[in-house]
Amino acid sequence: MKRKAVPVMVVLGLILLVLTGTFGVRFLERYIPSSEQADLNEIFGVTGDEVAVFLNENLQETKGLFAEDQTYLPISWINENLNERFYWDNNEKLLVYTLPDSIVYADLNTKGSSGKSLILEKGDTVYLSLGLIANYTDAEFTAYDTAVNKRVFINNNWTDKERATVVKDGNVRIKGGVRSPIATHVNEGSKVTVLDSMDKWDKIRTEDGFIGYVERRRLGETQKEASVSNFIKPVYKNITMDQPVCLVWHQVTSADGNSTFDSLIANTAGVNVISPTWYELTDNEGGFHSLADAGYVKKAHEKGLKVWALINNFSSDVNTEILMSKTSTRKKLIDALMAEAKTYGFDGINLDFEGIKEEAGPHYIQFIRELSIPCREKGLVLSVDNYVPVAGNEFYNRKEQGIVADYVIIMGYDEHYAGGEAGSVSSIQYVEDGIKNTLKVVPKEKVINGIPFYTRIWTEGTDGKTSSSSIGIAKSKEWVTKNDVKLYWQEELGQYYGELQTDEGKKTVWLEEERSIGLKMNLIRKYDLAGVACWKLGFEPADLWDEVRLDKE
Repeated sequence: MKRKAVPVMVVLGLILLVLTGTFGVRFLERYIPSSEQADLNEIFGVTGDEVAVFLNENLQETKGLFAEDQTYLPISWINENLNERFYWDNNEKLLVYTLPDSIVYADLNTKGSSGKSLILEKGDTVYLSLGLIANYTDAEFTAYDTAVNKRVFINNNWTDKERATVVKDGNVRIKGGVRSPIATHVNEGSKVTVLDSMDKWDKIRTEDGFIGYVERRRLGETQKEASVSNFIKPVYKNITMDQPVCLVWHQVTSADGNSTFDSLIANTAGVNVISPTWYELTDNEGGFHSLADAGYVKKAHEKGLKVWALINNFSSDVNTEILMSKTSTRKKLIDALMAEAKTYGFDGINLDFEGIKEEAGPHYIQFIRELSIPCREKGLVLSVDNYVPVAGNEFYNRKEQGIVADYVIIMGYDEHYAGGEAGSVSSIQYVEDGIKNTLKVVPKEKVINGIPFYTRIWTEGTDGKTSSSSIGIAKSKEWVTKNDVKLYWQEELGQYYGELQTDEGKKTVWLEEERSIGLKMNLIRKYDLAGVACWKLGFEPADLWDEVRLDKE
């Protein structure tokens, strides 16, 4: 029996039908709009009483909390992204907000004008109400916290917005493309904010708090809309001397040390501020040891000098984090310092807090904020000593210091220090880097650069260990002469270098003297800084002041 051949046209028809079906499906998949609704829980990443947080249109990992019919945000996130001045005292369960002339306090029982809590504590997290944050923060807040998927939008960049009117109803999709799931719908006549534009799609934010993509043809022409802040920023009035500061620290370690004032100051020229090291913290409760002397202040004033009394945290009995983390202790210390200023009549306070750990940073900065208030009120100059900025000491927060304090002092020395590798105490590049990096966050009118009146004589011992001794410029020059040390100028360091072979081992010195100090003073003039600070009085030969004088051309 013979089979009948399938006609060629039938085969071709079948093939064409298959191809048409295949391409048809692909066409539908690519070009026919999807009606799939997006999973909003997945988009916003919140459920229940959680609140999604958008900062400058970007969804944050941090979640807010909806309670008492309002939104709360974690204070840690607020500090990092919006306003670092909200300070939470976890010891005394107290919120502290410092203004230029007053301090606002609130605790877990404090209610707002609506009768709702300003602060919530949930586990280890402290939350602040959105209204409280908005009262003290330069940002725009829009909350959609009555929706099922609660969210809040915060904008603090205040750039112009691109606004457009919807000219044709359309869907807002998760991504650009008709097959992307639908987040929401926009109606003709509604307004949207255009965040980004592509060829055929625009990324937008809708009036009801959705971010997604809409076809460009559905929007009219974009127009710029200015972002206007109605927030009134606090004004910090600072005390500034009417001439460049030429400060010298006077190390006073006993009451008898005050008596050296006359002989040591007679050796100087051009000094207008003296800072005696009178106060040292003694415990973690705000106690301190005082060497203050009213007679000293009187003599300084008679010579036309301002007195900025120094307080340090050098005692081994002091843990700066513990001391500064209690609001009541900070207040006790500040009140005591104000009483000292009234008793002895000095003109300012110099903070010399060194070796603090990162954990202590926020508490120390809060102390400076709080101390600045009575200083501002009583006309006391507040200056703060700082290391040269390097990775790892950013927590000294020079930017905030530069706002609330009167002067920020760079300790432009100890580049190489006891216990470390041998090297210069203060090379010229080290000093310039310190100045430039400080000026990134502190205005030049407030920056004082500290210079060393000392150097180190290093010994590379026969046992392979390196040690050093600190010695004043006057004594170090005597040592060089006595030992007939040959000095070689090192241009890249801006210093003379010398070495000496002894029975103890090789001794080396990077000498501070008139030329090296002169280069540092040139940097102070180059960057038009507020002045110079010198450590320490009595270490210098008299003729060094010819280089230090700021009125020198």
